[in-house]
Amino acid sequence: MASWCVRAVRQSCSLLASPTVIRASPRLLCTATQQKSGAGPSEEEAAAAEKSDQSAADKALNEEKTQLEGQLKDMTEKYKRALADTENLRTRTQKMIEDAKLYGIQGFCKDLLEVADILEKATESVPKAEVTSQNPHLKNLYDGLVMTEVQIQKVFAKHGLSRLNPDGQKFDPYEHEALFHAPVEGKEPGTVAVVTKVGYKLHGRTLRPALVGVAKAP
Repeated sequence: MASWCVRAVRQSCSLLASPTVIRASPRLLCTATQQKSGAGPSEEEAAAAEKSDQSAADKALNEEKTQLEGQLKDMTEKYKRALADTENLRTRTQKMIEDAKLYGIQGFCKDLLEVADILEKATESVPKAEVTSQNPHLKNLYDGLVMTEVQIQKVFAKHGLSRLNPDGQKFDPYEHEALFHAPVEGKEPGTVAVVTKVGYKLHGRTLRPALVGVAKAP
């Protein structure tokens, strides 16, 4: 048994002292070192490549995001402009409808003004001294003209038509039409001295200017 152990130890020492084993050990160490050193750069290159791909993807996403934000801003501005245009159109249309309701009878009123002028001239032409009970026919005719004139003025007022008689007022070119300028005693320069024909306004808008004579400085 002891001799067998001695032989085994000798064989082990001879194997360790063999040149093949001595030469193989550095080679194995070198191969392991190469494998170890070769694995390092591969992982770093893979990480760098992955990082580069990620950066390119982020850049593309940022560019797409910027483009979409620009398109959204442009569409928002167009939408706001369209809303503003629509609101302006609605306001103008509403104003036109309201004006049509208020001033749609303007032409009709102008025609009636001639009738009112004739009634006024007719009542003014009747001699007041002759309008007595002793002359019943003239009195009845005169009373009928006066009542007609009063009634037509009520109808005018009902529809927003008001009478302009600017006697003694300051001349206003938007409401009065000057036929002449002349010095008038007792009248301040620039005021209406004579009213040749009364004017009318429809809902505050001058329908027919009053025909007047304006006083001026002597």
